Amino acid sequence: MRPQRLLDIATEKCTLGCPILDDLLGGGVPCGSVTEFAGESGVGKTQLCLQLALCAMLPPSRGGLSAASLYIHSEFPFPLPRLRHLSFHFPSPFPSPLDHVLVRGVHTADELLAILDRLGDLLSRPPSGVPVKLIVIDSIAALFRSDFDNNSVDLKRRSSLFFMIAGKLKEHAARFGPAVVVTNQAVDVVATEDQSSRLRVGNYASLRTSGRDVCPALGLSWANCVNTRLFLSRSEQRPPKAVDLGDSTSEGTYTGKVRRIQVVFAPHLPESSCEYVILRRAY
Repeated sequence: MRPQRLLDIATEKCTLGCPILDDLLGGGVPCGSVTEFAGESGVGKTQLCLQLALCAMLPPSRGGLSAASLYIHSEFPFPLPRLRHLSFHFPSPFPSPLDHVLVRGVHTADELLAILDRLGDLLSRPPSGVPVKLIVIDSIAALFRSDFDNNSVDLKRRSSLFFMIAGKLKEHAARFGPAVVVTNQAVDVVATEDQSSRLRVGNYASLRTSGRDVCPALGLSWANCVNTRLFLSRSEQRPPKAVDLGDSTSEGTYTGKVRRIQVVFAPHLPESSCEYVILRRAY
């Protein structure tokens, strides 16, 4: 593989199913590279990935890829009821949209790597005849929470697995052109007296969610493995008044917690952010 400038490549993108989020990302999630959704539990990472899997089936005229998706999950159980519910609100060109979301569970990083080693056969010869143009890994951090100790041998092995997994994902993205999305968790940042020594990765010196300073999990080694990092957060504050969603098909008004998605780093996007809400039907 040779280094390439993403800015010099005409990139196909997959809509997120929300015009405001699409505008934040310059048209959607780019194909041919690795995009990370990072954030604490319950902020909407899995929701966004499920929505992407359905949006990938839409025709290009509606921002989709006319394609199936592969959803690899490490958190159990897989949220099939939520995916089925969302599918009722996405007019799919396929008569049975859930048949085109291929699901596989993994328990370890080595198991994930073994699947990625065989992934080329699936991408070149999809079982349904519909090309697979979206790969989701939800979540990458869950695979490294308990299998590694805090010693030099395990840390070295963990970093090696990072690079092998990322290398396989980027290889498949470059060869077959799918959009690759991974989710990551957030960990608390312990304050020090010398705040100037805090490591900065991306546009933000610190990230906040639920009133806490946090950073994406897995450290600098993994941060260097993704092309685009998006951080999802939520505030303990609620909107000062009910927000009119302005859609006769929606739930009317929203009074829940404020959520925000922001670009931490990306080769093709400026520093930016926007607020979003999660409804029963979708974003």
